[in-house]
Amino acid sequence: MRLHTGLLLIGLYIVLALVPLLVGLAPPTPAGRAFWLELSVALGFVGLGQLALQFALIARFRRISQPFGIDLVMQYHREIGILTVLLVLAHPVILITWRPAYARMLDPLSGDPAALSGVLATVAMVGLVVVSLWRRPLGVGYEAWRVSHGLLGVSALALAQTHVLLTGLYVAVPWKYAALAAWSTAFVGLIVYLRLLKPLELARRPWRVVEVRPDVAGTWSLVIEPEGREGLEFAPGQFAWLKVGRSAWSVEEHPFSFSSSAERPARLEFGIKELGDFTGRIGAVAPGTRVLVDGPHGSFSCDFHAATDLLLIAGGIGISPILCMLRTLADRGDRRPLALVYACSRWDRVAFRSELTDLEHRLDLRIVYVLEEGHEGWAGPAGYVTRELLMPLIGDDDAQQQVFLCGPDGMMTAVERILLDAGVPSDRISLERFQLV
Repeated sequence: MRLHTGLLLIGLYIVLALVPLLVGLAPPTPAGRAFWLELSVALGFVGLGQLALQFALIARFRRISQPFGIDLVMQYHREIGILTVLLVLAHPVILITWRPAYARMLDPLSGDPAALSGVLATVAMVGLVVVSLWRRPLGVGYEAWRVSHGLLGVSALALAQTHVLLTGLYVAVPWKYAALAAWSTAFVGLIVYLRLLKPLELARRPWRVVEVRPDVAGTWSLVIEPEGREGLEFAPGQFAWLKVGRSAWSVEEHPFSFSSSAERPARLEFGIKELGDFTGRIGAVAPGTRVLVDGPHGSFSCDFHAATDLLLIAGGIGISPILCMLRTLADRGDRRPLALVYACSRWDRVAFRSELTDLEHRLDLRIVYVLEEGHEGWAGPAGYVTRELLMPLIGDDDAQQQVFLCGPDGMMTAVERILLDAGVPSDRISLERFQLV
C-alpha cells in the first residue's frame, strides 16, 4: 500500500511540476523563435514549477511524507532547491550567451519591470539557498532562519510569477494568466495554512506539562497530558513538533520523538537532550505550562514494517524513538526477538538505563552497549559501532529483519554503510536523522 501511494504521489508531483510549462506551451504561443530562446524559457517554467512545489513538501502533510519518510522528503527538498536555483539561473545565462544584448536586462535601473521582477526572484532564490546551506556558519538563529526561509520563498515565487505575467509572451491570453495565477496562489496558500490556520487548530487542543523528569547528563523526559479530552494516537517511533509555553503563532517550535508507549496516548513523553538554546532550558519548564502538539509525523516506526525481528541501533538521544518502540512492544506483549545496540560516549551518559533494564525482562530483548570511552573494568565493546559487532546481530538472507537506526549524523552514515556493505537491503533499513532544517 505504501509503495502504491508513493508511486501515485511521485506521478502527481511530476504532473504538478510541469503545469507552468504545459500552460506556456499551450496555444497560442509565439512563432518563429530560436531554439536557445525556447530552451531558456522552458527551463524557467520548469524552475517555477519546482519552486512552487516546495511549499507542498514543507507543509507537513502526513500523507505526503509517510510513504517516503520525513528524512527522505527533507533531503529531497534541500537538493531539489539547489537544482531549482540552477534551472532558474540557466534561464538568463542561456539568453545572454546566445545573444549578449540581453545582458542589459540584468540592470535593475533599466526601467523594465518584467526584467526587474525576474532579477529579484533570482536573488531571493539564491539568498534562500545560501542561508539554508550555511545557516550555522553565518550565525543565523533557528527562529530567524525560519522567518527568512518563508519570506524569501514566498517572495521568490511571487516575483517569478510576476516576471512571467509581465513578460506576457506565453501567457498573453486571459485563461493562461488566470491558470498560472491560481496555481501559484494555491501553493502559497499551503504556507498560509501551516503558519496561520493550523496553529489555530492546535490552540484548540492544548496540552499541559505534568512533569519534567531528569535522567543522566542533561537528558530529560518532558511529560504532557491533554486538557479535557482524549490523547493523541501515534505509531511508535514517530515525532511531533512542540510549542512549549508559546503563542500558537510563535515561530519557535521544535521536533521531538515520542519516547512513551503508543499504547498510552493520554500521557505523552519526549526524551530531550540539552544541546541548544531551547533544549538547554528544558529543565526549567514548570508543570502547568501549555504545550501545543503538531503531530504525529514521520515513518520511522516498527508498525509500518512486517518484520519477524528487529535490530535497533541508537546513538545518544537517538534512543528516544527506539525507547518508544520498546515500551510499546512491551505493553503489547510482543515476543519477537529484539536486539538493541546503544552507543554513547561514556557509561554515565547512557540515558534511560533503568527503563532499558526493565524492558530486557519484559521483552525478548538483548542490549549491547558500546562506549566510546570504556571505563576501568568495562568488559563491553569500546570505541565505535563496527562491522564485527553488528554481523552476529544481522539476520540471514531469508530473515525478515528490519533495522532501525537513529543517532548523530556521522554515526548514522558510518553504520548505514556497514549495513549496506553487509548485504542488508536498503528497504530493510529505516533512518531517523533529527536534521529537519
